[in-house]
Amino acid sequence: MTAKASFSSAAHWPGPEPAGSAQRVYLGILQDLEGGRMVPGQRLVETDLAARFEVGRNAVREAMQHLSVRGVVDLSPNRSPAIRSLDPAETLEVLDVAEAMTRLAARAAATGFRDEHGALLAAAIGELTEVASDGDAAAFSRARRGFYRALLLIGGNRELQRLFPAIGIHIIHAQYPSPRLRGIRLADYQAIARAVVARDAAAAERAAAEHVDNVRAVIRELMAIDL
Repeated sequence: MTAKASFSSAAHWPGPEPAGSAQRVYLGILQDLEGGRMVPGQRLVETDLAARFEVGRNAVREAMQHLSVRGVVDLSPNRSPAIRSLDPAETLEVLDVAEAMTRLAARAAATGFRDEHGALLAAAIGELTEVASDGDAAAFSRARRGFYRALLLIGGNRELQRLFPAIGIHIIHAQYPSPRLRGIRLADYQAIARAVVARDAAAAERAAAEHVDNVRAVIRELMAIDL
């Protein structure tokens, strides 16, 4: 089995996703968010989405529910559905949760790593390296998700697989886009991967914590600019 074939098995996050027409809406909104065609705070009109994706309104509602669970869409009562937007305090809270869960994901992957996982992880790092310098934020976002999918699959913690996609870090990256983050994240992901392959759980956890610290520092700078 080639590395590319192994990586393709991680095409989606582990855990439940909608099927059929609802999946078309679900993935379409995620792709639009990654590509900058949708932005945090943007209202989502059910009839417009149904027409755009050529699906029924029930499929749109199902997709919205899944995206709400994942932390992408805000379905607050008495308000129109919208792409979730974070205030500065919420952003830092999300990063705190992301640090704890990323450390756990890295430690679990290092503990669960087997020789047959090498191709999967190498393909994820290879894709990140390939897209890191081309300026395509959407491609890098997809590759970043692929790296975390690989960690979650290798670690095998089913509860972590269920919870990790809902952290909200994708909203932070959409709300605070920065080319600097791509270079930082690539180096950090490579460090995590090296520790995982070495089956060094403590080093993997340290690398994961340092990664979120690096992201947090850039986000704080961007927050200061926005004030």
